[in-house]
Amino acid sequence: MKTYAKKLKEYDTVDFDTKAIIEGMKRLKGARRKPTSIALEEELLRELKSVALDKGLPYQVFMRLLIADGLRRFKKAI
Repeated sequence: MKTYAKKLKEYDTVDFDTKAIIEGMKRLKGARRKPTSIALEEELLRELKSVALDKGLPYQVFMRLLIADGLRRFKKAI
């Protein structure tokens, strides 16, 4: 049976310090990033944008945070 990350209990309590994130964004402004493309379902994208708005973050920054956090948790689990 498939398990989806958004269904895991660990993601029920993900908290982000918005001020620290904004400061980090300023510090990394101009840092090299490699543009990528990912196809997301419309509902998932709406949900991402909604949560990002509630957190006071641009949704693409929020997506990067989720990916980085998921990767960190994945590495820790193996």
